[in-house]
Amino acid sequence: MLLGKLDKMKLQAYSDEQFSKKKGPPFSVLINPESYTIHYRIEHSENQGQGTSHPQLHFNKIKAQEIHFDFVFDSSGVVVDPAMVIGGETGNVIDKIETFKALMLNYQSEIHRPNFVALNWGTLLFKGQLTSMDVEYKLFKPDGTPIRAIVKADFRGYIEDNLRVALENPLSPDITHERRFNIHDRFPLMADEIYDNPNYYIDVAKANGLTGFRKITAGTKLFFPPVEK
Repeated sequence: MLLGKLDKMKLQAYSDEQFSKKKGPPFSVLINPESYTIHYRIEHSENQGQGTSHPQLHFNKIKAQEIHFDFVFDSSGVVVDPAMVIGGETGNVIDKIETFKALMLNYQSEIHRPNFVALNWGTLLFKGQLTSMDVEYKLFKPDGTPIRAIVKADFRGYIEDNLRVALENPLSPDITHERRFNIHDRFPLMADEIYDNPNYYIDVAKANGLTGFRKITAGTKLFFPPVEK
């Protein structure tokens, strides 16, 4: 039976949030993970009216995806990693982990944060940043040198601004909107555009602390809160 080529999971670091400027070569894992879990979280706010028995859930936002992996680092010789063989001898687990940390954890002054990272394996393409990393050393030489370790890593998803804007629905009346008032704008028409009802302009004026809406200074930042249903 002819088997397909074994593809290793690769992690590529990037210095920019557009994931266009690579930082170093991709990092290939020694052993592909047995499984992984992606967490999806929806955040709600609870409002309970007076005299009601149960609170009502109102959608607030969809939180960034999170994903967890366990990575194996081994120089015992049980699993042969060509990248860890130097001059015919197996390299140091500590050095390999330090390379991993340099890609994922090192602070980058030009972006004022650690690198972004893309995880690519099979059908998975996850873009985000490392949020936590625990190293568990499992096997040692007689002198105490680690020869096997498990790195438990958590990543939080990141969506580039242009993609995020494309995915969001900016006309939904169930989320808070922010607008800059222009000299040609008409306050009731702005309310009608967002809520499909111009009568909400009075409530919006109150929410923004406005005593009137006919003399709004151009450039004023206005907030259009969610509609209470």
